[in-house]
Amino acid sequence: MYYYRYGETVFASLLPDLPLEAADRPSAGTPSLFLIDRDPIAGRSSFCVSDPRQLTAKAEDVSWLDPSRMGVAAPALPKRIQRTIDARLLRAVNIRHPRWADFAAAPDIQPPGRRRINLLAVGDVGGTLLTALKLLGGDCIESIGICDLNQKAVARWMAEMGQVSWPWDYDALPEVEPVAAEDLFRCDVFLFAATRGVPPVGGGVRDVRMAQFSANRPLVEQYARQARQAGFRGLFIVLSDPVDPLCKAAYLASNQGPDGQWDGLGLRAEQIQGFGLGVMNARAAYFAKQDPRFRSFLTDGRSYGPHGQGLVIANSLTHYDDGLSRELTDLVTTANLRIRELGFKPYVAPAISSGAMQLLLTLRRGWHCSSVALGDVWFGVRNRLTAAGLEIETASLPTPLFDRLRETQALLREII
Repeated sequence: MYYYRYGETVFASLLPDLPLEAADRPSAGTPSLFLIDRDPIAGRSSFCVSDPRQLTAKAEDVSWLDPSRMGVAAPALPKRIQRTIDARLLRAVNIRHPRWADFAAAPDIQPPGRRRINLLAVGDVGGTLLTALKLLGGDCIESIGICDLNQKAVARWMAEMGQVSWPWDYDALPEVEPVAAEDLFRCDVFLFAATRGVPPVGGGVRDVRMAQFSANRPLVEQYARQARQAGFRGLFIVLSDPVDPLCKAAYLASNQGPDGQWDGLGLRAEQIQGFGLGVMNARAAYFAKQDPRFRSFLTDGRSYGPHGQGLVIANSLTHYDDGLSRELTDLVTTANLRIRELGFKPYVAPAISSGAMQLLLTLRRGWHCSSVALGDVWFGVRNRLTAAGLEIETASLPTPLFDRLRETQALLREII
């Protein structure tokens, strides 16, 4: 084990001869920062360490969901560092990221406390999301700024939300106020719910989400570049479809320098999350309550992957049944089509289950469903923010389930 000093901070590392001042092992306490070295483009620049093998793996991919499949041996660590990992207090920092020292000194993306939220677009999804956040977020949201090209929509939602309050407790709910486009990143969390292309009901488009990618990609890239210019340090949340490739598009656009190359001066991968998996998880629970064959999902099931094609629903982690899981996955993937067949756009459950509920869990540092950077793709998993950074749930995964996750990873890599 090696120890280094940068400024007043001591880092631990398994890497010898780093270009930093050598330090003695601290006589008391344990460094909570651990330096690693890997490709800074493909993956998170820092994260909460939950398994020692994450410190020596060469790259991030779906094997991180089951560390026994990472192909590396667990390094021998001092007991006190292992205890820090077990307590989820060790943060890995990639020294090859151009701004590693900057975010190591001020690492917390979302410190505890009530936060400022800015929401772009108050259409069907945005308006429903706003309503839920107003009603449910008083403990962790201080205020919500709304922005839309349609100023009448902003005025309408300002009035509607301004008239929502508990009697005689008029300050209990977050205030809703307009925000100018140039001020969108004066906040702790930015919610991207804008869209340019929703296929009409009855239009015959089966994979509606992918039909939106070409239309929504330039839009999310525009705001990702604005986040770069603003030096934004909070969370950049994508709710528009397809959330997973749009997250990667935002990351790449934000980190593109004047020469067109990645320079690492924009959003860090761990700042970007896609909120689409929550409703898929909720739909799986909906069908599990209706059919006893799927009942195990309610206690031991998991959802993985994108909000759309490539989704993986596992009926159970400990008693995985591939046939049942694939049947449940198909029911969940096509559930939105049943709403469209009734003549409605399926946006209410996504806005609440994927949007509002997952954001509130994020701010409360609870486990939630969202797409996060897993190497070179954004992949839907169970995760949470901790004081040491983003933690992804790990588990012992049956081989048939893990094979499905690898297929989904390959599918996502083909998109962008």
